[in-house]
Amino acid sequence: KLFATRGVKKTYWAAVRGVPSPAQSKVDVALIKAKGPRGDQVRPSEEGEEEEAQRAVTHYNVIDKAPPVLAWVSLKPVTGRQHQLRAHMAHIGTPIAGDEKYHGDKDLPASISRKLHLHARRIVFAHPRDGKTVDVTAPLPAHMRETFQLFGFDADRYEAAEET
Repeated sequence: KLFATRGVKKTYWAAVRGVPSPAQSKVDVALIKAKGPRGDQVRPSEEGEEEEAQRAVTHYNVIDKAPPVLAWVSLKPVTGRQHQLRAHMAHIGTPIAGDEKYHGDKDLPASISRKLHLHARRIVFAHPRDGKTVDVTAPLPAHMRETFQLFGFDADRYEAAEET
């Protein structure tokens, strides 16, 4: 029920190919399920598909960047559609690194892991029984930590600042 009423705040971290512009914005693009050569995907809806499309909204913020190759972004979905973050980042021209469904695996330097660089960083919600805030933060996976170190992104310093 909390997810359905948008009572859960979710933060994801991603390494994306290229650097989003502007550095902070909102992607408000309705998505539609589609079959693709890489399996089930979603894509932006087109005119005439309004009845099938689902509204999808994502806020993003560039935390650090290594232009033109890669950027570290924080993603906050308002809605929760299948592949929403992946489709939205690809839609604005900066697919998530390692994402084979949405072309984030193309033209990556050989030193970057081919695993998906999308991390469910933090979730915050009021406990349904006692109303106390539940705030869970997950550590960065090893493949993303390696990529961040390679590009000089200081996740440890950012994590410390996040806690204050």
